[in-house]
Amino acid sequence: MDHNAPDSIQDLQYFGEYGGVNPSISDSSTYTFLNAKTMFDTFEGNTEGCYLYSRHSSPSNLYLGEALAALEGTESANVTASGMGAITAVILQLCSSGDHIVSSRTIYGGTYAFMKNFLKRFDIEVSFVDITKPDVVAAAIRPNTRMIYCESVSNPLLEVADIPALSGLGKSSEIPLVVDNTFTPLSIAPAKLGADIVIHSLTKFINGTSDTVAGAVCASTEFCLALKDVNDGAGMLLGSTMDSLRAASVLKNMRTLHLRMQKHSENAMYLAKKFEELGMRVVYPGLPSHPGHELMKKQFVPSFGFGGILTLDVKTLDKANALMELMQKDSLGYLAVSLGFYKTLFSAPGASTSSEIPEEEQKEMGLGEGLIRFSIGLDSNIERTFLRMKACVQALGIAPEHTVIS
Repeated sequence: MDHNAPDSIQDLQYFGEYGGVNPSISDSSTYTFLNAKTMFDTFEGNTEGCYLYSRHSSPSNLYLGEALAALEGTESANVTASGMGAITAVILQLCSSGDHIVSSRTIYGGTYAFMKNFLKRFDIEVSFVDITKPDVVAAAIRPNTRMIYCESVSNPLLEVADIPALSGLGKSSEIPLVVDNTFTPLSIAPAKLGADIVIHSLTKFINGTSDTVAGAVCASTEFCLALKDVNDGAGMLLGSTMDSLRAASVLKNMRTLHLRMQKHSENAMYLAKKFEELGMRVVYPGLPSHPGHELMKKQFVPSFGFGGILTLDVKTLDKANALMELMQKDSLGYLAVSLGFYKTLFSAPGASTSSEIPEEEQKEMGLGEGLIRFSIGLDSNIERTFLRMKACVQALGIAPEHTVIS
């Protein structure tokens, strides 16, 4: 791959106002102009390098945006106050009343709820399809389809999207491909594989400290400017602006993203192999047993692995809850939603982050009530972690009966 994201991010240097190695934080909601004509030009979008109002842009947000553009290899990037702020702005920028969207059926519950329920108010229709089957996606495209939407690796079933194939479908119909890359920053570079717009919840792996809610849209300069247009930009008018202090914090954390993703992936691979050896129902794109394993190998950047997310299906919600509670009691992680923290996080998506999806649809897509999603942490001794997790499984009798746990 010709684009080396870690080097591109590391090469960015911003001197602080007084020579600090970190850029100075612009802690202002509004900005002064030396003459009235410049203010007018800025409102019209004709002046580069001038700041108008922090809902439009700020130096701190632009610094972070440049780093995110370097991460994904896009021309530009806008930052938002949440991942949903990024997702909803993109959708409403691309779609109008009477339009249609083709979306993956397995996506983050909040995205699903917005598409399935909220967009009805605007007469925007969504077809939810099996994104792993390009022929099914192609059959769902209509004359009024305005976007194809997917996640690189889906939440929570970890289905792998064939981004080059989906990009080809989009380009043949002049439809942009929008990819949520929250689960696999650095591991997958959707823009290099043909995606037109890449979305992130910065809350997760990119920030990595579970103290900030934020999002990003990585795309062409033209699209990013359109989002910020004072007359009809969805990003500007919906008000999903990121705070400058938070932007500065995320930018600092991005400098260790490459190291963190390597460790997240390394630990997840180790645990996935060990759980599979126990005969447990584990899903992880790095395992040859995963249906999308070979496709993932064609698309991922080997040095960053297959990502830090895996799932275990223990069949019932009672067993899932008991296992998670025991692991939390034994300091193996937190029973909490979200991902990308230094400590392992686990939750039952069917009853939490995917609860917006009706139960019958969960069953149809293979999301069982006993499915546990793990965001694997940065444990330095992952063998020790596994042995302690195995003890929890043993104590609850969750492992298959034929498995002997020594």
